[in-house]
Formats: sequence, structure tokens, C-alpha cells
Amino acid sequence: MPDTAKVQAPAAAIDIEPYWSSPNQRVRLFKGDSLTLLGQLPAESVDTIFADPPYFLSNGGMTCKNGKRSSVNKGKWDQSRGVEENHEFNKRWLAACKRLLKPNGTIWVSGTSHVIYSVGFAMQQLEYKQLNEIVWEKPNPPPNLSCRYFTHATESVLWAARDRKSKHHFSYAEMREENGGKQMKTVWRMTAPGKSEKAHGKHPTQKPLKLLDRLLRASCAGDSVILDPFNGSGTTGVAAARLGHNYIGFDLDETYLELTKNRLVAENPTWAGLRVVS
Repeated sequence: MPDTAKVQAPAAAIDIEPYWSSPNQRVRLFKGDSLTLLGQLPAESVDTIFADPPYFLSNGGMTCKNGKRSSVNKGKWDQSRGVEENHEFNKRWLAACKRLLKPNGTIWVSGTSHVIYSVGFAMQQLEYKQLNEIVWEKPNPPPNLSCRYFTHATESVLWAARDRKSKHHFSYAEMREENGGKQMKTVWRMTAPGKSEKAHGKHPTQKPLKLLDRLLRASCAGDSVILDPFNGSGTTGVAAARLGHNYIGFDLDETYLELTKNRLVAENPTWAGLRVVS
């Protein structure tokens, strides 16, 4: 973790007080609706966005966890509103994110087949510049209980630049070196988050820290401003803080904001005891 003793102004101003922030305000968490909060950030103030939006899967289905049948329902925030309304939601938050990206900024969006095609189409409608589709392959996926489908073992992460004129950052040499001197491919094999990443609690769609670390290292220049409009367990924030970037995270659920705060404090104990805004 980089030295955080020096206090400086936040990299992107926002009118409301954060739920929690690091001493130098370079890492800030805000409680509220993402669309509302996105509208309060200044235009062209963010370098990189990672978003893990609702997959709209909480509709009574079942999955397998630890060898037992388990509901896939995650909460009202993940309930489908119908194909048309789901897509309009994706288009609204993606439009709000595009306004915030700097001219050379990029966005990463993760999802399964239930949502990723809508996200990709919305990106086309909004004239983002598509860069890559990363396939995250899970070597240990849960079995398919119905035995009527192949076991779901992947998620997609779409990478796009703000527009056709964007000259996006890509750490080509670093990624090539990490891949043994060969160009890195778009299929990444990584396990789901283990117990150590869930020591302070867990989120139903939590992503592995290794995945966020690679995404940010690949797409961020030094001292970037990184935004996650669906903060969840705060993995993006942990990865951003480790790499010395500024971070802004939005979430409606105080439980997950507390989880994120605890993960960040565990990474840097000097951040403990800071005031939480109710």
C-alpha cells in the first residue's frame, strides 16, 4: 500500500459528504442510488470505471453451493424488470458513466449472458469504442443441478473506450511480461474469491482481487481516478488503493459499505477509527 500520510484534495469533487473516506480522501465511499450519485460528479473527471451491474437473476432460480441446493436470489436490486426495462436501466447508467470519463478514459463491465449482451448493445448505441471482451474462466464452477445444460464456467468483461477518438492507456509491455513474453490473450483462468478475500464478509457477486488487479494495471496510468458505481464488496477499491490510485465507490447497502471499509482498513490499519457518516 502506498504512503497515505500526505493529505490532499479529492481527485474528483462531489457535493455530498462521503459515507467513509481514507485520511487523505483519495479513497471515498458514498451511500446512495448510483444514477443519482453519478449525476453529481463533474464531467470528464474519471480515468477508469469498473462496473459489475445487476445481472437480473434473482427470480426464484436455484444453484449449488458447497454441494447443496441454494437460491440464486440476491435481493430486490437483482430482480428482473423485464427485458426492455432492464436494457433501459443499463443504457441510463452507461450514459451517465460516459459523461464522467475523461477523453481517453475507459470502462470495464462484467456480467454473465443474462446481462452482458444488453450492456454490449447499449455501448454500441452510446457510441463507446469497443476494445476487448475478456473471458474470465473459473476452474471450479458450481455444477449444473438440472443436468440439462453445460456447467456455467465463465463470465465476460467488456472493455471500451469513451469514444472513437479516445487514445486509451494500455500497459502492453507489462501484460506481455506477465504472460511469459507473449501477447496476453483474452481468456483469463482465475479461481473465484477464496476465504481470505471474504474474511470480513462476502457479496453474492464478489470478484477475485486478482482479476481487478490485472484490469487496473492494464488500463490505468499512474495516479488515476477509478470509479465503481456498484461497489459491492469493494474489491475494485482494494485493488485501486493497493496500486496507489484514487477510488470512488457507490452503493445503496450500508452492509456492503461497511464490508468495504473493513477490507480497506485491514489493508491499511492507520485508516481505522475514521468517522462514518450516517
